[in-house]
Amino acid sequence: MFGRNRLTGRTDEQLRLMREAGLLVGRTLEMLRGEVREGVTTLQLDALAEDFIRSHGGIPNFQLVPGYRHTLCTSVNEEVVHGIPGDRVLKAGDVLSVDCGAEVKGWNGDAAFTTVVGGAAAARPEDLHLIDATEASLYAGIAAMRVGGRLYAVGDAVEASIEAAAERDGHTYGVIDEYVGHGIGPQMHMDPQIPNYAVRESGPKLVDGFTGAIEPMVTLGTSDTRVLDDDWTVVTTDASRAAHWEHSVAVRQDGLWILTAVDGGKEALERLGAPYAPLD
Repeated sequence: MFGRNRLTGRTDEQLRLMREAGLLVGRTLEMLRGEVREGVTTLQLDALAEDFIRSHGGIPNFQLVPGYRHTLCTSVNEEVVHGIPGDRVLKAGDVLSVDCGAEVKGWNGDAAFTTVVGGAAAARPEDLHLIDATEASLYAGIAAMRVGGRLYAVGDAVEASIEAAAERDGHTYGVIDEYVGHGIGPQMHMDPQIPNYAVRESGPKLVDGFTGAIEPMVTLGTSDTRVLDDDWTVVTTDASRAAHWEHSVAVRQDGLWILTAVDGGKEALERLGAPYAPLD
């Protein structure tokens, strides 16, 4: 899993193409945020996402994964990842993670967010803490990336961020270690795998133009999971709620470009003091 093979970088032209795919994913998720409400089914959200992606010149790349026919993964409450859209009606207070990908001109983007149905007013405080802690750990992991640095610094930063949040919030958070981030480019899932937790190895050196999807998954309990009988949906074994955040990122000599963030990651990176280096 944790090989030392040299990483591959993308050219500026390839990164611009990946930005097209990433921006489409980011705008799709932005649209979906406005559609998440009580009474909506996860399958309705899926249909909206497919129409948006196809009408903007993209292909829903989750549908290119053998055995999967949907545009989104929609994971609710104790579901961590890979929840299948269906006739489930969302209720106020549900924790919903939405994972989405698109391919444009042969290049891919992949991103996810977690929200509470009905907004903060309908949420349990601990769920808001979980969502915020997971999002913060995503950006901590991204900010740890730099040319010449080591890939597994991402997991070190994610885990440290979650540990600090647990102490601050007074909760027990579990960082999922069975599912990890990945390289991305002409395929959605590519080597190397990118752990969201600290490991003993430092990993390969990051190179100019490397592109990867960083995606911490965190629970309000233990990190133990199981897969449901549908062979896709991953749930927590203790029924604790989970959050999932993801962005596709380009590491450039001058800094970072979050390909699936609508603003390219400018606001988040500048807030963390990390260098922002877009090509657009």
